[in-house]
Amino acid sequence: MEMNFSEEDKYFLAKKKVESIKGFYGNLVSFILINAILIFINLYTSPQYLWFFWPLLWWGIGVVFHGLKVFDVLPVLGKDWEERKIKEYMEKEKENKNKWK
Repeated sequence: MEMNFSEEDKYFLAKKKVESIKGFYGNLVSFILINAILIFINLYTSPQYLWFFWPLLWWGIGVVFHGLKVFDVLPVLGKDWEERKIKEYMEKEKENKNKWK
């Protein structure tokens, strides 16, 4: 089943995708800058205890999942996966109806 989108819909979807990519890069830049500052603070104030690993680890996991979602690396996380599943179920339903005609 193929969905026909108007040019306005295509523009809206493309704009939404670009905004999500922009949001990811903003998150990535913040992650790098803030963690660099935290590393400096940690090494300057208490080099005997390296606590900077904790925010680096947890925020890093968040950045990775954000990137996977934005770039559709894990299909289960993306909106496209939902659309594909909806189409798949609609096709199956259509096939089942056609079998019994």
